[in-house]
Amino acid sequence: MTPEVKFTKMHGAGNDYIYVNAMLYNIPDPEAASIKWSDRHNGIGGDGLVMICKPTTEGADYRMRIFNADGSEAMMCGNASRCIGKYLYEKNICKKDVIRLETLSGIKVLNLHIKDGKVESVTVDMLEPALKKPAQFDIDKAAMLPEGTFVSMGNPHYVIFVDDINKVDVAEEGKKLEFNPAFPERCNIEFAQVLDDGSLRTRVWERGSGITMACGTGACATAVAAALNGRATRESKIVMDGGTLNIKWDATDNHVYMTGPAAFAFEGTVKL
Repeated sequence: MTPEVKFTKMHGAGNDYIYVNAMLYNIPDPEAASIKWSDRHNGIGGDGLVMICKPTTEGADYRMRIFNADGSEAMMCGNASRCIGKYLYEKNICKKDVIRLETLSGIKVLNLHIKDGKVESVTVDMLEPALKKPAQFDIDKAAMLPEGTFVSMGNPHYVIFVDDINKVDVAEEGKKLEFNPAFPERCNIEFAQVLDDGSLRTRVWERGSGITMACGTGACATAVAAALNGRATRESKIVMDGGTLNIKWDATDNHVYMTGPAAFAFEGTVKL
C-alpha cells in the first residue's frame, strides 16, 4: 500500500506552500514530491513543498527545508518561515512566542504576535543583507543585465526599479533574467515601482517557481535596494500581488526585520 502523508496548505501574503511535519512523516524524495504536489492542475497546487524538521544545528528549535515547484531546494523563504511559526504554535507543537528556525542560510528568529491564542502576524529577523555580488556572479556578462541592484538575503535577488510596473511583462522578463548568464546559479528577480505614498509596489519572479504572489526575501531585498538608492527610508511597505509586508532595515544591528501575515488554507492527505 502506498503510504499517505498529511499536509497543510498555508500561505503568507498569497505565497502558498504545502507544509508537512517531517518529524511525523518521511518523504524520501522531496524533490519529486514537490514537483508532483505543486502542480496546480494535477496535484495539490502551490509554490513548493516545505518540510518542518528536527534541527541539526545547536541553538535551533526546528529546521525548515523548502523545495520550489521545480524540485530545486531553496536556501530560505521569509513567507514560509512565518507560516511555520503559526503552524507550530496553533497546532500546539511549540507554545513559545519566539522560535529559532534553522535554514540553509542560518538560524532565523521568529517573533510571534499572538492575540486570543492565534498568531496574527510574525516578525522574522532576516539577518544582514549581503550586497557584494557572489563569487559565481559572472561580471563579464553583467553588461547584459538591465540596471538593477544585487542583494542577497541568504538567497540571491536582483531588484529593478521601473516607472510603471503595469507595463512590465514579469513572466517573460523574469524568466529571461533568472537564467541570464550573469547568474550561473540563477536568481530571483524583483520589479519595483515607488508609489506616491512612498510604498514600493513589487512583483516577483521567484527562482524555481516563476511568478509568485509574494516573496519574503524578495520584499526584504527590495527594501534594502530602495534604501541604498535613496528611493525609500530604512522602513518600507512592500505591496505585492498577495498583500503587504512591512520591512525594517535596522541601522543599529544592520539586520532586516520582516513582519507579515500567515494563514491556513486547507488540510488533507496525499499519497507518496
